[in-house]
Amino acid sequence: MRIIAGRHRGRVLAAPEGLTVRPTADRARQAVFDMLAHGPETAGRLLAEATVLDAFAGTGAMGIEALSRGAARAWFIEKDPVAFAAIRANLGRIGEIARAKVIRADALAPPAAEVPVTLAFLDPPYGQHLCAPALEALAAKNWFAEDAVVVVEHAADDPVAPPPAFHPFDARRHGRAHFLLLRYRRS
Repeated sequence: MRIIAGRHRGRVLAAPEGLTVRPTADRARQAVFDMLAHGPETAGRLLAEATVLDAFAGTGAMGIEALSRGAARAWFIEKDPVAFAAIRANLGRIGEIARAKVIRADALAPPAAEVPVTLAFLDPPYGQHLCAPALEALAAKNWFAEDAVVVVEHAADDPVAPPPAFHPFDARRHGRAHFLLLRYRRS
């Protein structure tokens, strides 16, 4: 698994052994960032200086890709100790520890946000219906800035019904993965 673009393009990211982490494939990650870079709701302005959350972070690939492409800062929430260590190692390997914070916690019971983020990635385990509860839990702890964009990855055969504050504006399927783009609006 490699970083696709930006200042760390081509750098290899480590993934934990076993089945506890399901990294987003390089091609699917590229497609998501293309959607963010060129979509009518997000084109050209989203990544530059963004504050990012990568929840259910696994390897941290989505948040690290955002940092590589110009995001100012990224937070990673991961409860698995092996995945948590892999994220820290990946950030250290590319020299991004100073612009990142890795939090060992469950995205379903997150700590309060230090700063609301403008871009978030959620990739919970497939088939467990965790997307909506995680969105609600993170919103309750002020993780999302008004108008934040949230990218939810879920199994294509497991649709997501986002909570009322999250408004879908794009969706794409890449193999087994389905990406739902949401806009967060409290009011």
